[in-house]
Amino acid sequence: MFVRGSRYEKVADAVYTAPSGQSISYKRLRLLPLPAALQAYTVTLGDRLDLIAYRFYQDPLQFWRIADANLAMLPEDLTSEAGRRLAIPGTQE
Repeated sequence: MFVRGSRYEKVADAVYTAPSGQSISYKRLRLLPLPAALQAYTVTLGDRLDLIAYRFYQDPLQFWRIADANLAMLPEDLTSEAGRRLAIPGTQE
């Protein structure tokens, strides 16, 4: 259901049985992991989260690691202001 490397890849599946008897598959709640060793990064004008993720992980799709470490509900807010300090977690989970 999710691509390899997705933040939901390791989250368990579950099934809900509706009152009508219909089975509905879903992913269980994903709890934020405690990040591995952190680095700091200062946002500069024009930064994008996918580019920062590529810089640290060589994979722009890993932007969610940075969003999780900074408790961001809206990841784009992390780069909306130059000078903001971001926590950059390691890749171990």
